[in-house]
Amino acid sequence: MKGNEEVSEDASEVRKSFAQFLGLRYHEDLRTLMFCCLYFFLVFFQLKYDFEYRLVNWSLFWSTAFVAFQGAVSVHNAVHCPPFKQAWQNKLFHATLSVWFGHCASSYVPGHNLSHHRNLQTNKDVMRTTKMRFKWNFLNGLFFMPTILLSTSANDANYFNAQKALGRPIYYQLRFEAMVYVFFQVAVAAYNPHKWLFVVWIPCLLGKYGIISLNMLQHDGCDPNSKYNHSRNFVGDSLNYFCFNNGFHGIHHMYPGKHWSQLKAEHEKRVKPFINPALDEPSILQYMWRTFIYPGIRLDFKGNLVPIVDSGPDEPWFYGTVENYSDREVDKSVWTKGLSQYEEPLLAKRSARSYTTM
Repeated sequence: MKGNEEVSEDASEVRKSFAQFLGLRYHEDLRTLMFCCLYFFLVFFQLKYDFEYRLVNWSLFWSTAFVAFQGAVSVHNAVHCPPFKQAWQNKLFHATLSVWFGHCASSYVPGHNLSHHRNLQTNKDVMRTTKMRFKWNFLNGLFFMPTILLSTSANDANYFNAQKALGRPIYYQLRFEAMVYVFFQVAVAAYNPHKWLFVVWIPCLLGKYGIISLNMLQHDGCDPNSKYNHSRNFVGDSLNYFCFNNGFHGIHHMYPGKHWSQLKAEHEKRVKPFINPALDEPSILQYMWRTFIYPGIRLDFKGNLVPIVDSGPDEPWFYGTVENYSDREVDKSVWTKGLSQYEEPLLAKRSARSYTTM
């Protein structure tokens, strides 16, 4: 009889072979596909069947909302590190993600990859937490998403209008995703408007609310100019299993192109020995309770009150950039917030890059 280790090795080989058959770059993304299938199962299960008991309906509703949040996390992962080897597979998967996420997957690129990652907590970061100025920190967490919604929407529109004028592939990918997303929404709404609202639209809205609100947890009260203390990490095993290691946020900002399966090990090696220990949180729920409920005081990682200041209006960033995937190691420009590397001479050399790397 085989021992436990041999059985585990055999199972790992099977997963790797299956992932290779599917064209995945990393076999760990089988987990992503599993939860993707779970989302569509939950949706179609609820569309087909009616349940008398409220407990069953509410359980299914919140389960769907959580898996929709996993879809939002998966969009984040995919726009940084495409899961498939072939470009056409990634394009189809992005369209699938758009349905799972409840919004076009490519829309994540300008606000997150290009604005937030390149210009962390500056006025060129449309998702900066300094926009929140409520004295009661509960309101800062609650209203972060609606507060930045208008600015992120305007930022996305400006970016994609620029990409349309330049004829870049990401604009046409966005159109393809939009067609798939709208078709799915219209089809479900025509089938059953009530179920469309409570099975599809609201759960996905909650998923988007969750992924955007995470910015307050991950960056508020941190030091954006520090190489290591710029992000807060949530290192609990359960969270990182279901959210694909996205609790290890500091290493993600340092090496945005690393696959999510590598983040825990990289965090242990490259971040943990140097970061302020207060920025490694064991439990996201305990942190949320302490920060937003009781005592609900807005503190930085050193225990000081976060100053409430007017950060001023958003500043436009360089819309001519063609990079859609952050696939290089951290360099000085990330921390100095310099944009000289995106001036026209360098841009001309890189003009061929865009969605072709999908």
